[in-house]
Amino acid sequence: MFRFLKIFPLFIFGLLHAQEEVVHSVYFEFDKFSLDEKQAKEVVDFIKTTDSTRIETIQIFGYTDDIGKEAYNYKLSVNRASAIQNKLINGGIKSKIIVTIEGKGRILIDDDIIENLPEKRSKNRRVDIVLNLKPLPKIEIPGFYHSVQKNHIVGDHIYLDTILFERGSSKLNFKSKSELDKVALLLHRYKNIQFEIQGHVCCTPPYQKEAIDKDTKKRQLSNNRAQSVYKYLIFRKIQKNRMTFKGYGNTVPLGKGGEYDRRVELVITKI
Repeated sequence: MFRFLKIFPLFIFGLLHAQEEVVHSVYFEFDKFSLDEKQAKEVVDFIKTTDSTRIETIQIFGYTDDIGKEAYNYKLSVNRASAIQNKLINGGIKSKIIVTIEGKGRILIDDDIIENLPEKRSKNRRVDIVLNLKPLPKIEIPGFYHSVQKNHIVGDHIYLDTILFERGSSKLNFKSKSELDKVALLLHRYKNIQFEIQGHVCCTPPYQKEAIDKDTKKRQLSNNRAQSVYKYLIFRKIQKNRMTFKGYGNTVPLGKGGEYDRRVELVITKI
């Protein structure tokens, strides 16, 4: 018995996933439609070793060579397809996903094909088992944005780069509050978004990750900055259960200069 396996990817609009059709072929002796134990096991194993979550449907197509009458060969091709169907069901494959069991009859060979004619005919005495597979999930990588969007995914970062703090301060100035008003309007529009408010600082020694808040005199400046934004968004009627806040100290610098690290950003945690 020969095993023949093909994969046909159909790429759609350049996406990272593809619709696939996988074909396994089983070859029969001349004028036969029965399977030996080895063939039957390989057929069932072929289905069971394929990711079951991706198998949408199974189609079975039977064929014969061109020797003999058309009506006889058609019946033989049907019997071959039915034999495969029975082996699959007996092997535990659910019958509801087998949507096609069809005999295609004989495959004609052009008169001018002489070389390797016996081998050519032997390849036509077969059944093709076609697995139609669901597309692989599209891989989405979190992105970086400067405002709240309609279609975020978990892990997206929203840099509030117009909301910057004075050195050592966690207080929001008038400009920052005006920018947060715009953010709040978008958050009211896209009510499904949940997020963490992340606070940051700059310009501390390498051995000291957190900075001192000059107003509270405590070393929790990044946390206080995040909390300031959290409290202001609550003031703008954003529900508490959509938000958390946390300080990250100087551990995530942007590399653009210290003033840009005295910042907060939103990270999407749930959609």
